[in-house]
Amino acid sequence: MNSRTMEDLKKYKYRKAKERVECIKSFYSNLMTYFLVIPFLVFINYRTSSYPWVIFPAIGWGIGLVGHWLHVYGYIHFLGRDWEERKIKQFMDSNEF
Repeated sequence: MNSRTMEDLKKYKYRKAKERVECIKSFYSNLMTYFLVIPFLVFINYRTSSYPWVIFPAIGWGIGLVGHWLHVYGYIHFLGRDWEERKIKQFMDSNEF
């Protein structure tokens, strides 16, 4: 490998690592917000109504958090781990653009 290729590879790895870190930060930010907002909603529900409506946002947001976690840590293999890279290569090799 020449130095230009090595430099491009390092830039690519850095960009991918940075994207990954941003995804992880996003997940933990979402998780912290969940643990701040849901107790507040529980308090409001307790003070204003006898019907436990708070379970709906708690469960809905919780399902979203599980999906976010699965995405961030790579447990969703619907299209495969390298699907995005294969698709980018396919479009780059294509004459449609």
